[in-house]
Amino acid sequence: MLQPKKTKFRKAFKGKISGDAKSGFSLNFGSYGLKAMEPERITARQIEAARRAITRHIKRQGRLWIRIFPDVPVSGKPAEVRMGSGKGAPEFWAARVKPGRILFELDGVEGKIAAEAFERAAMKLPIKVKVVARLGDTSHLGGE
Repeated sequence: MLQPKKTKFRKAFKGKISGDAKSGFSLNFGSYGLKAMEPERITARQIEAARRAITRHIKRQGRLWIRIFPDVPVSGKPAEVRMGSGKGAPEFWAARVKPGRILFELDGVEGKIAAEAFERAAMKLPIKVKVVARLGDTSHLGGE
């Protein structure tokens, strides 16, 4: 699973995920992409589950790019622990995702296969997403 090798601080504030994505909102590598439509934290496990769903469906053809990285440590306290006594230990890593952000990109596969792969990946993610294509490639997307 994805996580940083080294960080400046061990624990981070929660932070608000406000506004739209200021970068990473256009397709830069592949012909098809999966775009986030809601603000949310996506965990490293969810990213990995989506990646596996995509690679299994495309049967390792083409190329997949993961455009987000879980760089925020999310801490949690054990169950049934009294209030106070500081912040809990880091439990998992997450990526803050704003609406409009491209999460994954695919190239080297047909549009229909890419759309189906992204639909399977969408089931693994906690947000609404949209399949996008480069200009001129929209005819291959199944159902849209």
